[in-house]
Amino acid sequence: MDLYLPIANLSVNALVIILLGGGVGLLSGMFGVGGGFLTTPLLIVYGIPPTVAAASAASQVTGASVSGVFAHFRRNGVDVKMGLVMVSGGVVGSLVGAGIFRVLQQTGQIDTVIAVLYVLLLGSIGTLMLTESVRSIRSARSGSTSRARKRRHHPLIASLPFRTRFYSSGLYISPLAPMLLGFFIGILTTLLGVGGGFVLIPAMLYLLGMQTRVVVGTSLFQTLFTTASATMMHALTTKAVDIVLAALLLIGSVTGAQVGVRFAQNVKPEFLRLALALMVLLVAGRIALGLGWRPDEIYSVETW
Repeated sequence: MDLYLPIANLSVNALVIILLGGGVGLLSGMFGVGGGFLTTPLLIVYGIPPTVAAASAASQVTGASVSGVFAHFRRNGVDVKMGLVMVSGGVVGSLVGAGIFRVLQQTGQIDTVIAVLYVLLLGSIGTLMLTESVRSIRSARSGSTSRARKRRHHPLIASLPFRTRFYSSGLYISPLAPMLLGFFIGILTTLLGVGGGFVLIPAMLYLLGMQTRVVVGTSLFQTLFTTASATMMHALTTKAVDIVLAALLLIGSVTGAQVGVRFAQNVKPEFLRLALALMVLLVAGRIALGLGWRPDEIYSVETW
């Protein structure tokens, strides 16, 4: 069944989009990631304009984050104070990101910038994940165990002024650090349509030194409000949010996430990470190929 996307200005197979959303939701349930960093590049590969893909993926991540936030609230797994500080930075970051997005859109460079950023981002993340997962598999087979890393925030974080206590996270640090982190994630969310959890969670663990039990819930809390803000900025400034596309993705991702959670219980975590790393590198390679491969039609006319 073909549906017309009014903002993307093209017709798509609704079932394919739902299945794409279901696949991302499956990965979300299996690997504990929001999936936004795969939604946008997969939409680009399918043929959706990068501007519409990024803006619509942000709205889909917003809807997908709601249930996760409530689940972690019930388990006391959210540091609300830390989350609000990061949200304040994220909202400002989404405003700045929307301005950058609009400037690049007016100069006609936004599609190229989004594709290049995704190649760099997915390539680096996929390589790190691949290295870590291979190391874990080798350690498991040899029977050796790696030493646990002591939880401690980065020395640069400790030097910042206006320190305050974040009791749920077990920290006494400056709020400027999580605010700047939220600001960066806000820009990233607006430009690329990602929730930012794949950057935010490692930063919360290894830079801020937060307790593990509140990291995922606080990340989802920040993601929910930052992606909502980014979606609103896109709707008001870039006009690139396609609600039909976002709804189809959300239908698939909600169902896929439930299946992914059950599937993940039967597979070893290191093999899951290895599979995700290979998939991320594959998507990065496909986008890089699209940047360098000469299209059949060199010139095209696009209306907005």
